[in-house]
Amino acid sequence: MSKIIQIGITKLNNKDIESINSAKLTVGKGIEGDRFCLENNDEKSQVSLIQSENIDYYNSKFNTNFSYIEFRRNLITKDIELNDLVGKKLKIGDVNLEVHDLCRPCKHLQEKLGKDNIIKEFLRRGGLRCEILNSGTVVVGDSIKVL
Repeated sequence: MSKIIQIGITKLNNKDIESINSAKLTVGKGIEGDRFCLENNDEKSQVSLIQSENIDYYNSKFNTNFSYIEFRRNLITKDIELNDLVGKKLKIGDVNLEVHDLCRPCKHLQEKLGKDNIIKEFLRRGGLRCEILNSGTVVVGDSIKVL
């Protein structure tokens, strides 16, 4: 069963991501307490997801030990192929999301992790950008359902 295994937020850009056990997602804004939680937020900037398996693959291939939240996404998933979900809707906890786009890695992430191959290796493994369709709470361990 696919599920959320970690949640990460940060109040300020360029600061470390904090791991939290639950998050309040607010429609039209984002995750409460996160740097991207803004009034009338762009639909592609409200919440991001990444597959834990993609980070595990990278760590294994390049003999690194990056934690999941170091990749600066909000919701870390397990046992779901995220790339197949663009254009679909998901239910996580009591929150519905609409998947709008792949989340591509940026130069800042590559610099922060100190590896010059992050952009190349995560071009199609960087996760998803989603819109929050209803306010609610997501908790570590919540299942992910494709609607």
